[in-house]
Amino acid sequence: MMLEPKARDRSETARRDVVAGGIVVAGILLFVGTGGSVMQSVVQTLIGIGGGPDKVLSVALILNVALVLFGWRRYEDLNREIRERTEAEQRARYLADTDPLTGFLNRRALLVKGQRLIAEATADKRNIALFLLDLDHFKTVNDIHGHAAGDRVLQVAAERITAVLPPNATKARLGGDEFVAMLPFEPAARANIDAMAAALVTALDDMVTHDSQQIRVGASLGISLASDASMTMETMVRQADIAMYHGKDEGRNRHIWFEQGMEMAVQVRNQIETGIRDGMPRGEFIPYFEPQVDIATGRLVGFEMLMRWESPEYGLIPPERFIPVAEESGLIGELSLQVIGRAMEIAKSWDPSIILAVNISPQQLKDPWFSQKLTKLLVETGFPASQLEVEITESSLFENLPLVRSIVTSLKNQGVSLSLDDFGTGYSSLSHLRALPFDKIKVDRSFITAMRGSADAHAIVVAIVRLGESLAMPIIAEGVEDEVTATELTRLGCAKGQGWYYGRAASIDDTARLLADRGLLRAPVLPQGAPPASEDEPLRKTA
Repeated sequence: MMLEPKARDRSETARRDVVAGGIVVAGILLFVGTGGSVMQSVVQTLIGIGGGPDKVLSVALILNVALVLFGWRRYEDLNREIRERTEAEQRARYLADTDPLTGFLNRRALLVKGQRLIAEATADKRNIALFLLDLDHFKTVNDIHGHAAGDRVLQVAAERITAVLPPNATKARLGGDEFVAMLPFEPAARANIDAMAAALVTALDDMVTHDSQQIRVGASLGISLASDASMTMETMVRQADIAMYHGKDEGRNRHIWFEQGMEMAVQVRNQIETGIRDGMPRGEFIPYFEPQVDIATGRLVGFEMLMRWESPEYGLIPPERFIPVAEESGLIGELSLQVIGRAMEIAKSWDPSIILAVNISPQQLKDPWFSQKLTKLLVETGFPASQLEVEITESSLFENLPLVRSIVTSLKNQGVSLSLDDFGTGYSSLSHLRALPFDKIKVDRSFITAMRGSADAHAIVVAIVRLGESLAMPIIAEGVEDEVTATELTRLGCAKGQGWYYGRAASIDDTARLLADRGLLRAPVLPQGAPPASEDEPLRKTA
C-alpha cells in the first residue's frame, strides 16, 4: 500500500529516532560499564599508585561520551521539530477555520463548532440563539467608495460586534457582508437576547470613517432559536436568513425572530421570482396606462405607464405583488425595459401631444449604462424622445446623486423630460431640485388624499404648488379621487392631475378606445401602394 508523502516523512523520522535512541542507550550502557574502570585508573594514577588508565578503555569512554552528547543533541532537535510541527499544524488549522479579514470563524468552522454548541447547550437545558446579520447597502459602499472602503467597513463591523457581544459568543463571517453569532442563554432570558440584538443594530448604524469619508450602512438582523438537540446548524442559519430578509422587507435596520409563517412567505417569493423569469420571455408583463389631465380644462395630456403581470396561472397580478421581488432579485432592470419598449411601440400611434410617462426603479439608477439602454429603446422603437417623460422617485436620489445626475443629464440631452416623483417624502427635496434638471414635480398621493381632512397636508400642497411656480415647474397631483379635491387643486393653481376621478389604469385596448373617442390617435401609416381607408372606416385599434 502506498503511503501519502506526510505519512512517509513521519515514518522515516520515527525510524531515524528509534535508531538514534538505540545508539544513545547503548552509549549510556557502555559509559556506565567503562566509565567506572577508567575513572578508577585515573584516580590511582593521580595518587601515584597506578600505571594509568587502559588506552582502549579510555577511547571507549570518550566514544561513549560523544554518543551521549549526540543523543542529547538529537533529543533537543527532536523537541524543536515537534514544537515547530505543532505550531505549524495549529497555524494551518487557524487559517483553515478563520476568516482572514475579521478574525472570526469561517462558514465551515462555524457549522462544525455550532453543532457542538447546540448539543452542549440543550443537554444543559439551555437554548441557543443564532444571529444572522447582513449589512444594508454594502454593495453601494464598494461601488462608490471602492473595495478598500468595503474591507474597512467589514473590519469595523467585526470590532463592533465583538464589543457588544459577551466573550462566550461564537462569532463567524459567512462571506460577503454576512455575520453570524451564537449565544447560549437560559429560556427565561429571551429579553436579554432582544436587548443584545437591538444594541448590535444600533452600533452598526454609526458612521465608519475611511480616508476622511463618512460611510453609513446599517444592518438587518435575523434570529433563529434552538431549544433541543434535533436542530441542525443548516436549519438555524436558513431560518435566521429568512428572518433577516423579512426584516429588510419591513424597512431594514432592525432585528426580528424567525417564525414559521416566514418560510411560507419565502416559498411564495421564490415562486414569484421563478414566474418572473419564466414570464419575461413569454411576454406576460404588459403596460397599463393611467390618464393624466390638465386640471383646469380636463384635457387629456398624457398617460403614466404602470406594469401588470398577465399570468396564465393566476390571472392579472398587480405590481405591488411582483415589483419588490423583481427589485430584490435584480430582474427589475430587464423587466422594466422590456415593458417600456412595448409601451413605446403602442404609444407611437398616439397624437404627438400625448406624453408617455414611465417610472424608473431606484435599482435602475444604480446602472451607469441606463441612459444608453433607454436611448437604444427610443431608437429601436422609433418613439420620439420629446413624448417621453421619465419619473424618478425622490428616495432613489439619496444613495448616489453624482451617478443620477450623469444619467438624467444624458437623458435630458436626448430630449427626454424629467419628473421628480413622490415629492415631499424624501430628505432634501430643495437640494435635488437645484442639483438636477427636472421639468415637473409630482406631489405624493398621500398629501393629496389627506388634503380635505388635514390642514397640515393642505398647507404642504400649497407650499409645493408655490415652489413650482417660483421654479417655473408644473405641478402634477397624484391620487385625485373626487371633484372637491380637483376643484381645490384648480383653485391652488396645480397644473395637472391623475387619479380615479379622471380614470383608472386601463388596458392597451381600452386606452386605444379612449384616444380614438377623443381623436387623439395618429392616422395609420399604410404600406406603399395600399388603397386609402374610407372616411367611414373607424380608427384602427392598437393591440
